[in-house]
Amino acid sequence: MFIQVIQGKCTRQDELRAMADSWREELGGGAVGWLGGTYGFTDDDSFIGVVRFESHEAAMANSSRPEQSAWAEKMMAMMDGPVEFHDCDDVTMFLDGGSDDAGFVQVIRGRVDDPSRIKAMLAETTTLHEMRPEIIGGTLAIEDDGTFTETVAFRDEESARKGEQMEPPPDVAQDLQMMMQGATFYDLHHPWFESP
Repeated sequence: MFIQVIQGKCTRQDELRAMADSWREELGGGAVGWLGGTYGFTDDDSFIGVVRFESHEAAMANSSRPEQSAWAEKMMAMMDGPVEFHDCDDVTMFLDGGSDDAGFVQVIRGRVDDPSRIKAMLAETTTLHEMRPEIIGGTLAIEDDGTFTETVAFRDEESARKGEQMEPPPDVAQDLQMMMQGATFYDLHHPWFESP
């Protein structure tokens, strides 16, 4: 799997949401290898899109379509400033990988020196589920320099906040501290999802 993260300021939220809906209807059918996406706005008007493809090649083939380029130009014109794109070939899904039924999504961006430790921690699904039963699932996308984007889906924000108060086992706490040091959290209170 391949993930592209799109991030930038946008105060024209309703317009961008409508444009995203139009992409699915008008261009989604021609996006070979597109698996879906998770999108939303933070309280400070940051837009975040986490778009999943079968492979890097499929994502680049989609980007090279003339109709996709035209759509992307219109989207960029709606943004309040520069837009960041992060391409990630190293993708791990955990638990159910997320759900279009999620009522709250938290996107975490940070950097780690040893990505294998995080992937091993997320692979312990029994421990993860026992520790945080309110997590539906998510994805971990890692760039070549160790920068990661973790997308975590919850049924609702209330259960997510309760879960944050629980003390993890000491070994897990150590890995979490390593992972979250310097990380930035983006809360998507009203996420939306697209899928083929």
